[in-house]
Amino acid sequence: MHRWSKLFIPTLREAPADAEVASHKFLLRAGYIRQLGAGIYNYLPLGQRSLNKIIGIVREEMDKIGQEFYLPALLPKEPWEQSGRWTGMGDNMFRLKDRKGADLCLGMTHEEIMTTIARSELRSYKQLPQIWYQIQAKFRDEPRPKSGLLRVRQFTMKDSYSFDIDKDGLDKSFDLHDAVYRKIFTRCGLKFVAVEADSGSMGGSQSQEFMVYTDAGEDLIASCPVCGYAANLEKATSRLGPVVEMEPTGDGTPEFVHTPGCAAISDVAEFFKISPASDIKCVAYMALKRGAAGKPGVSTSAAADSSVGSKPDTWHGVAAFLRGDHQVNETKLLGVIGAADLRTMQADELAQYFNGPAGFLGPVGLKPNARPLEDGLTVIVDRPLEGRKNLVAGANKLDYHLRNVVPGRDFTWTLSADIRSVNEGEACPQTGNSGGFCAGSLVVGKAVEVGHIFKLGYKYSESMGARVLDVNGKEVTPIMGSYGIGIERILTAAIEQSNDQNGFWLPASIAPFTVVVTVTNVSDAALREAGEKLAAELEADGLDVLLDDRDERAGVKFKDADLVGIPYRINVGKKAAGGQVELVTRATASSVDVALNEVVALVKVRVEEDALLGTVGA
Repeated sequence: MHRWSKLFIPTLREAPADAEVASHKFLLRAGYIRQLGAGIYNYLPLGQRSLNKIIGIVREEMDKIGQEFYLPALLPKEPWEQSGRWTGMGDNMFRLKDRKGADLCLGMTHEEIMTTIARSELRSYKQLPQIWYQIQAKFRDEPRPKSGLLRVRQFTMKDSYSFDIDKDGLDKSFDLHDAVYRKIFTRCGLKFVAVEADSGSMGGSQSQEFMVYTDAGEDLIASCPVCGYAANLEKATSRLGPVVEMEPTGDGTPEFVHTPGCAAISDVAEFFKISPASDIKCVAYMALKRGAAGKPGVSTSAAADSSVGSKPDTWHGVAAFLRGDHQVNETKLLGVIGAADLRTMQADELAQYFNGPAGFLGPVGLKPNARPLEDGLTVIVDRPLEGRKNLVAGANKLDYHLRNVVPGRDFTWTLSADIRSVNEGEACPQTGNSGGFCAGSLVVGKAVEVGHIFKLGYKYSESMGARVLDVNGKEVTPIMGSYGIGIERILTAAIEQSNDQNGFWLPASIAPFTVVVTVTNVSDAALREAGEKLAAELEADGLDVLLDDRDERAGVKFKDADLVGIPYRINVGKKAAGGQVELVTRATASSVDVALNEVVALVKVRVEEDALLGTVGA
């Protein structure tokens, strides 16, 4: 039996001043964690108990589809060179050297390492499919650690990897993970949504995130309450309503207009008496193109040798044009042009590519590249500009704009693509079975990512030389998937969605204890004995019980119990002499008097109901 008086539970009455989000505040106040350094935390007993329960759920469900491995966190450079990510990961990767000067890193993820095993051990289609997973610490040199366990430099991840003979097999592995993830998050009591997402540095063709809505989140999710469509803002699309085109002036060709001081979209719209939707916004970037050292299958040592014709990383000018009422989504833009990074153009670069100043940049007169990231300027036009007429654009001259600008007639571009972020209230892009569009409007909200699944394709198996024989004896490349769950993020997301001013409550499935038995006055021998007996009965019936046997005032005990996330509390007080105790449900802040000989059965029923519903409270 666990006794509060014997456990290390260092609760705090106030959270540190730098704790901003609810989960960070309450994890500190409840004694779950203590900070060691920026983005580095010690997990104390209550926190570790919860994390162990989460890991247990993840392991139980993953064992139904895969096999558990445990790989090193200290990794050699060579596999990362072979995949092209030694340089591609940039400053996010912790790097070090051993005493002999060999380059090493701390693992951020383990695609490369799992692929080395597959490359060495898998020989035939008869050995496929394979799903391998591990639960292990990961390391990321996060530039701005904050929000407690939401943005850290060391974290625990369940990462799994699938190897299949063909795309149909990958589809099945992906769907298996999708189903298992839904079961895991449901058992952990999370209210989550699965959304389309960007694959980022992982690569691949299809990507899906599992998100929990919370104001503490740093991701933005666009969703439709009518049909259920949901996507990360990095992938979300929408339907735009019709716009009223301006009438041309003069002969209808581009006309210079003096617009002193009108550098902002709002100033331009006011000057011309137009909607911002009829103004062409320009966002000018320099985009990083990786050289040979960043290409899959080319080692950095080879790339550094000029004899093999290597190319260095280079920066190229990119002009993104879109409606004045729209915003560039840089993740979409990176994917469209195939760049590794973006930064804003500086004044000398604006002069080089536009021969004009910021605030007055426009597309007319530019000479776009035939292909992205070649010498010269890459011009990307957001699709809603296509087919428009008589727009206003910067003239690439201080205090001047052009009107009567028609895309396609007055300027051309390298690519036309979806590069904008959707706005709340825009129409849902989905179509129904009848072929008509969904009638819903998009809602945009903040969310925390708790899991992410990718169809990697051949990115790693091809670059690292993994091969198997197919049914015809032909050597083929296995196709891969990658699937991650943030263990600490499940805990933080659960706290974010279930807290009040007094603390938080967790589902029984992941709470450090299911029920706390609070003896209101341990100096009273009869109450103390009743509490001891009740706690023993609860434990004997398989419940995870904590006995609060401290010599403290009842009010102090109640406050601590409300704070630390335990879903049920049984108060053993004066009514115990008459065979009654008080059962408190933390989620609803409700209580009921129950016969002492019936309370164990009632708690078990409520816990079972919670498990069935995947929620907390009755």
